[in-house]
Amino acid sequence: MVELALGWDLEVERGPDWLFVRVERADACDESPQLAEKVWELMQQQFMSRVVLELDHLQTISSYVIGQLVLLHKRVTTNGGLIRLSGLSQGTYEVLEIARLADRFPRYRDRTEAVRGYRPMQPR
Repeated sequence: MVELALGWDLEVERGPDWLFVRVERADACDESPQLAEKVWELMQQQFMSRVVLELDHLQTISSYVIGQLVLLHKRVTTNGGLIRLSGLSQGTYEVLEIARLADRFPRYRDRTEAVRGYRPMQPR
């Protein structure tokens, strides 16, 4: 677990070809840490260009978090990578839709769905 600042924790797991970052936030959180910068730094340390941000622990999504997601999206995609969000509640995702960012951040139920994208499961 990586602690960014009081109230912000990032749980990081490495999978084949993907970095999984679970973002957790306490109620009284200092919004000063640069979330996008920290996730980018973790991606660089792990030599990963694909990241799934697991946001199921966020009750709400502030304009700060939206701004950080946009910054991270721009940085990752400019460098040829992929970023996907998983675990957003319907209400939280509606905030992204209102901000007209739904096309940039498709909604995935969990990390498995995010990794597969829109590809259906293949029988083995």
